[in-house]
Amino acid sequence: MIDAAEIKADMPVTTAQAEHVAVVDHLVSDDVIKLKKDDSGQHHYIPVSWVISTEGGIVKTNRTLEQITHDWADVQP
Repeated sequence: MIDAAEIKADMPVTTAQAEHVAVVDHLVSDDVIKLKKDDSGQHHYIPVSWVISTEGGIVKTNRTLEQITHDWADVQP
Protein backbone atom coordinates (compact mmCIF):
# COMPACT_ATOMS: atom_id res chain seq x y z
CA MET A 1 0.00 0.00 0.00
CA ILE A 2 1.19 3.49 -0.86
CA ASP A 3 1.92 6.05 1.84
CA ALA A 4 -0.21 9.06 0.87
CA ALA A 5 2.54 11.36 2.20
CA GLU A 6 4.62 10.34 -0.85
CA ILE A 7 2.13 12.07 -3.16
CA LYS A 8 3.07 15.72 -3.69
CA ALA A 9 1.71 18.66 -5.63
CA ASP A 10 2.74 18.88 -9.29
CA MET A 11 3.49 15.15 -9.65
CA PRO A 12 2.23 13.73 -12.95
CA VAL A 13 -0.48 11.05 -12.75
CA THR A 14 -0.34 8.15 -15.21
CA THR A 15 -2.35 5.09 -16.14
CA ALA A 16 -1.18 1.53 -15.62
CA GLN A 17 0.02 1.74 -19.24
CA ALA A 18 2.09 4.89 -18.45
CA GLU A 19 -0.26 7.29 -20.28
CA HIS A 20 -0.35 10.81 -18.82
CA VAL A 21 -3.72 11.60 -17.21
CA ALA A 22 -3.31 14.70 -15.07
CA VAL A 23 -1.17 16.48 -12.49
CA VAL A 24 -1.65 16.39 -8.71
CA ASP A 25 -3.01 19.62 -7.24
CA HIS A 26 -2.82 18.37 -3.64
CA LEU A 27 -3.94 15.67 -1.23
CA VAL A 28 -7.39 16.39 0.15
CA SER A 29 -6.97 13.65 2.77
CA ASP A 30 -5.05 10.40 3.19
CA ASP A 31 -7.65 8.85 0.87
CA VAL A 32 -8.28 11.47 -1.86
CA ILE A 33 -6.11 13.22 -4.45
CA LYS A 34 -7.29 16.46 -6.06
CA LEU A 35 -6.05 16.86 -9.63
CA LYS A 36 -5.22 20.18 -11.26
CA LYS A 37 -7.84 21.66 -13.56
CA ASP A 38 -8.13 20.04 -16.96
CA ASP A 39 -8.41 21.93 -20.26
CA SER A 40 -12.08 22.67 -19.56
CA GLY A 41 -11.24 24.21 -16.17
CA GLN A 42 -12.55 21.27 -14.10
CA HIS A 43 -10.83 19.71 -11.07
CA HIS A 44 -11.19 15.94 -10.65
CA TYR A 45 -10.65 13.71 -7.62
CA ILE A 46 -9.27 10.17 -7.47
CA PRO A 47 -8.80 7.80 -4.53
CA VAL A 48 -5.31 7.08 -3.24
CA SER A 49 -6.28 3.39 -3.40
CA TRP A 50 -5.81 3.54 -7.20
CA VAL A 51 -2.11 4.44 -6.79
CA ILE A 52 0.33 1.56 -7.15
CA SER A 53 3.58 3.53 -7.23
CA THR A 54 5.15 6.96 -6.79
CA GLU A 55 8.50 5.82 -8.13
CA GLY A 56 10.43 8.39 -10.12
CA GLY A 57 8.15 11.21 -8.96
CA ILE A 58 5.21 9.85 -10.96
CA VAL A 59 1.88 8.81 -9.46
CA LYS A 60 1.16 5.56 -11.30
CA THR A 61 -2.38 4.19 -11.03
CA ASN A 62 -3.74 0.69 -11.55
CA ARG A 63 -6.35 1.94 -14.05
CA THR A 64 -6.68 2.54 -17.78
CA LEU A 65 -7.38 6.03 -19.09
CA GLU A 66 -10.98 5.04 -19.79
CA GLN A 67 -11.46 3.70 -16.26
CA ILE A 68 -9.98 6.81 -14.66
CA THR A 69 -11.99 9.33 -16.66
CA HIS A 70 -15.17 7.30 -16.16
CA ASP A 71 -14.73 6.83 -12.40
CA TRP A 72 -13.08 10.04 -11.17
CA ALA A 73 -15.22 12.49 -9.22
CA ASP A 74 -15.92 16.05 -10.31
CA VAL A 75 -16.74 17.14 -6.77
CA GLN A 76 -14.79 16.48 -3.61
CA PRO A 77 -15.90 13.16 -2.10
